Amino acid sequence: MTIHPHAGKPARPEDRINIGRLVSDYFLQTPDVTIVEQRVSFGTSGHRGAATKLSFNEHHILAICQAVVEYRQSQGFEGPLFLGKDTHALSEPAFASAISVLIANNVHVIIQADEGFTPTPVISRLIICHNKEHADQADGLIITPSHNPPTDGGIKYNPPHGGPAEGDITKVIEQRANDILADGLKDVIKLPFTQAYKSPLLKKQDFVEHYVSQLDQVIDMVAIAKSGVTIGVDPLGGSGIHYWPVIAEKYGISLEIVNPVVDASFAFMPLDKDGKIRMDCSSPYAMAGLIAMKDKFDISVGNDPDFDRHGIVTKTGGLMNPNHYLAVAIHYLMTHRHWPEECKIGKTLVSSSLIDRVAKYIDRPLAEVPVGFKWFVDGLHDSSYAFGGEESAGASFIARDGSCWTTDKDGFIMTLLAAEILAVTGKDPYQYYVDLAEKLGESCYGRIEAVASLEQKNVLTNLSPDMISVDVLAGEKIEQILSHAPGNNAPIGGLKVVTKNGWFAARPSGTEDIYKIYAESFINTEHLQTIINEAQEIVNTAFKQAGL
Repeated sequence: MTIHPHAGKPARPEDRINIGRLVSDYFLQTPDVTIVEQRVSFGTSGHRGAATKLSFNEHHILAICQAVVEYRQSQGFEGPLFLGKDTHALSEPAFASAISVLIANNVHVIIQADEGFTPTPVISRLIICHNKEHADQADGLIITPSHNPPTDGGIKYNPPHGGPAEGDITKVIEQRANDILADGLKDVIKLPFTQAYKSPLLKKQDFVEHYVSQLDQVIDMVAIAKSGVTIGVDPLGGSGIHYWPVIAEKYGISLEIVNPVVDASFAFMPLDKDGKIRMDCSSPYAMAGLIAMKDKFDISVGNDPDFDRHGIVTKTGGLMNPNHYLAVAIHYLMTHRHWPEECKIGKTLVSSSLIDRVAKYIDRPLAEVPVGFKWFVDGLHDSSYAFGGEESAGASFIARDGSCWTTDKDGFIMTLLAAEILAVTGKDPYQYYVDLAEKLGESCYGRIEAVASLEQKNVLTNLSPDMISVDVLAGEKIEQILSHAPGNNAPIGGLKVVTKNGWFAARPSGTEDIYKIYAESFINTEHLQTIINEAQEIVNTAFKQAGL
């Protein structure tokens, strides 16, 4: 993908969205379910869309929430539903729509005490803590499109295990929601928001205090405080912005929020690689502001709007490659926590093979699963997985005593872990990575994206090993062609081709009209580029064979 000439530069007036028009479209536009792009569609992280494109409107939220209610009833869930929202413009009206349906259906809903924003990992923690202490089953909804542009909205469902809903659950919710839409919302039970808001079924709780007070169960906050490590935080205008001051005060750590602005247009953001405003904390373009401040703090960190992703900036290495930091985090945790040796390290199949080498080096079991954090949920829940991480800078791990912390990605603990690593070892995460690379090999990792039609995405989803006619990739013999993940034999929704010193994986995006090629080389950047070029040729050949 060509880098936009304004990438990394401040947003211009023409880059900003019309929030009034966006919210009006949410309420006034009616989606047509006969058009695929306007249907409810759960990808790897819930349903996402834009009001102006008729893919995220009030009709969608009403239908989804009614479908969730019916799913809860079918499963006998009688506990509360924790409801959170992020800082996107469409999250506020969708939050109100959700309350109107949930309360009308006699669901006990719990929201943040000051009606503020709630990060995804906080909802996960709330669900887990409730279900550990109560016989009834709580679950949750988070209204967020994650790091997507300001025009977008999103909603995702977390069942009683606290993590992202599995495909068999989201399929039921998706199908029922689309049936409800097709029938003109006749089956939706809802109240006017003002009436629902006054209902005794709606409770408020201080989510901030609940989450922050437990952080020392998972991170060595005392070590961070004693070391005097300085931390610069850019919440990127996200839902965790009010958590950081409480964390700093409670644990006595040296922390400064460098960007305290919450603005639904996200006009303060530098433009991403494609010239769009996107709160991607793993992008050097979106993180340009924090990178420019790297020498001011020992560790600088950023998160996406729902705080399930992390970005780590060090004085010595700038913005870390997410894969490099995952490898560092895994090595540090597995050698500095007293967890059972049989606890697995979980990685998605498009994450770096450096993680495989780390696991082998420290003699710990590794499980490689398809893309999507849902594959780590059960393992994190029963602590058979010590760590679960994906290349898109999302991860979580178990508590210091080996118990479950969250079953969803937790950007707070991944950023605080960077400070703990420096406090305990005297090395920042980049220096730690350099030491690892010297022992295990230097990883050259890349990812490219290209626009893809629905038909092209379907071709990629159904690629099989017998469709690959070549037996050499970038000069090396192909050792494996995978259509199923080694860790659980689940379909990967694409293909992974592996050689001795490199690999690539091709798969369609579950949330955008693009496909992605991931690749890695342990030889050099030229070898990486050759892998990517040949991967593109393989994908293009598959499209041609399908007549596309």
